[in-house]
Amino acid sequence: MSAVLLPQAQQELAETVTFYERQLNGLGTLFSKELFGTIDLICLYPEGWQLITKHTRKCPLRKFPYMILYGIIDGVIVISSIAHQHRHPDSYLRN
Repeated sequence: MSAVLLPQAQQELAETVTFYERQLNGLGTLFSKELFGTIDLICLYPEGWQLITKHTRKCPLRKFPYMILYGIIDGVIVISSIAHQHRHPDSYLRN
């Protein structure tokens, strides 16, 4: 299965990488590597993570306090958000 990031998720990714890079040189790269490694796992096991709405699943990252929110549409993983786990759910749930 393949994956696409919606524009909001792309923006969240860019902002988070920038934030971590400002904290420590190379930390944004580590975040990005973990994120895309997790996306690879989601592509292998798309139904392997918890449903949080009728059509949205969440997959937490292991080393960073973020989760990937995604749905499956016509055989494609559609990533709607790269959400901080401490953010209020209303800020990223729209279904």
